[in-house]
Amino acid sequence: METSNSHIREYEYFGSHMAKDKGQDGAMFRVWAPNAEDVMVVGDFNGWDGTGHIMKKVNGEERQGCHQLFIAGIGPGQRYKYLIRTKEGKLLYKSDPYAQSSMHTPGFCSLTTAEDSYVWGDGEWIKRRNIEKKGERLNIEERLNIYEMHLGSWKRGDDGSVLNYRDIASQLAPYVKGLGFTHVELLPVTEYPHDPSWGYQATGYYSATSRYGSTEDFKYFVETLHKSGIGVIMDWVPGHFCKDEHGLYRFDGTALYEYSNPLLGDVNEWGTANFDLSRPEVQDFIISNAMFWLEEYHIDGFRMDAVANTLYLDYGARKGSGLKNIRGGRENLEAENFIKMLNSTISEYHPSAILISEEPTLWPGSTKPADEGGLGFSYKWNMGFISDMLKYMGMDPEAKRKNHELITFSIMYAFSERFILALSHDEVSESGKSVYSRMYGQEYEKMAGLRLLYGYIMAHPGKKLEFMGCEFGQVKNWDSSGELDWELMKDPSHIQILDFVRDLNEFYEKEKALWEMDHTYDGFQWINCGSTEDSTVAFIRKGIKKDDFMIIACNFSPGAYDNYLLTVPEYLAYNEMLNSDSIKYGGKDLINKGRLKSESGYLRIKLAPLAITFIKPEKKV
Repeated sequence: METSNSHIREYEYFGSHMAKDKGQDGAMFRVWAPNAEDVMVVGDFNGWDGTGHIMKKVNGEERQGCHQLFIAGIGPGQRYKYLIRTKEGKLLYKSDPYAQSSMHTPGFCSLTTAEDSYVWGDGEWIKRRNIEKKGERLNIEERLNIYEMHLGSWKRGDDGSVLNYRDIASQLAPYVKGLGFTHVELLPVTEYPHDPSWGYQATGYYSATSRYGSTEDFKYFVETLHKSGIGVIMDWVPGHFCKDEHGLYRFDGTALYEYSNPLLGDVNEWGTANFDLSRPEVQDFIISNAMFWLEEYHIDGFRMDAVANTLYLDYGARKGSGLKNIRGGRENLEAENFIKMLNSTISEYHPSAILISEEPTLWPGSTKPADEGGLGFSYKWNMGFISDMLKYMGMDPEAKRKNHELITFSIMYAFSERFILALSHDEVSESGKSVYSRMYGQEYEKMAGLRLLYGYIMAHPGKKLEFMGCEFGQVKNWDSSGELDWELMKDPSHIQILDFVRDLNEFYEKEKALWEMDHTYDGFQWINCGSTEDSTVAFIRKGIKKDDFMIIACNFSPGAYDNYLLTVPEYLAYNEMLNSDSIKYGGKDLINKGRLKSESGYLRIKLAPLAITFIKPEKKV
């Protein structure tokens, strides 16, 4: 599939670009505003008076409704906007939709684009990333362990100010690498007007937010992570945009980027506008935007936000609106076709790009290739699993016995899609609680519960994602107006949580049985899933090689088991590889030391309270 008119890099045409005309240096401006009476370029260079800089309409069959103007003497980095006169005579000051550099304050201005002079130094990463295996995307069956973060509240300066992209990179790269994560996932970094929004209501889709520095600073950030062996995924919002007056909303006085039907264009729970995904120009805008970040900034993939809002006509705030498609259903068929086209285009030009769907419904085939009838995503967030696990981990022992299915039900659907188990920012913001505070019991039990939860997520089929602060047991809920509570790293119990996460991630990296067959029943086998009274489970994770497997046993109760019986493959000796109750991690050290020998296909182990153990076969006996 490809876009309707193959315009997949429209950012090379639209926006502002340094140019030469009749021997004069200056800038060429181009914008799409088909329903405008006229469009003027205003900025510091003309005292914000556009009467002398009225743009000319572009003639020809392609790019109908476009306006352009060359202005001599303009260099890079100058502030400007488009002053649009509507058919009704109203004047609108609009930022450039294709601006590659912007200012969020003052005035939310666009900046004229400089020639790209950045010399990238991440060639080895790009070469390794772009290797294809048997014609399939490299990332599907690889290890994936993502550190999700918000740039403005990870760390701050001594005076509380946000750090520059370069300063963050210099601290983040060794930190994330040292903990064993494979990627970072950034909450939106496209330019946005409202600080508390975390970036999900964007205005500048082609601009890295200036809150943390320049475009070159952001390229340095990506390069630094890549040179440390860490991929960079962007949280991206191609479905809806904010209604701020300088942005895309009613850009030329009419519904241009958004649906003209206000029920579909204006109604969602975020007060934003929904892109009209049936318009070729809007399709080109979004697909070109994906190509821009992949090619100009070397981004490794996208987590696409609010996909369900795009796919369903009656989603969320539109429930009961009566909107139906031509078949009488609730699916937005135009949006479905666009998502398939978007993902197919990205995958055609960038086969290694990671495409993640944030979509909580049962839409079938999200991670099935588009040419086979699916949506074409690489992965989908498994939000139900995390919700069930957090609910379960907050229960008292009696309630856990009555709700055992919360920790076993996920296997019923674990292989219906390629899932990422996302312990995300949603879990520490919407609830108003940290993951730590959602654990049941006193401090010791909460710490043990955290280790058990993290271990179970790592052992469960599916790729992994963890939000910043979870790695050391942040006590307070996440507050984007400040930094993480790094003072906790003076507390031994929180250092022990960090040590466990580091060792768990390192263990995950080494043991292919924990990720090689994440998306098939062939990689998983229950040993014990029905011990509701004991609140225990045990299972096997399998690698591709027959003898590469891992036994995992979990005790979600406050009681210990000295002779917990496991049915295991016969004639094998075993060794405990990792136990969350180790004294090293703050546990009571009820662990299994030495060689464990099976007898007639059974293995007896110690199973500590609120603990997980990983046991690996040693050799034939």
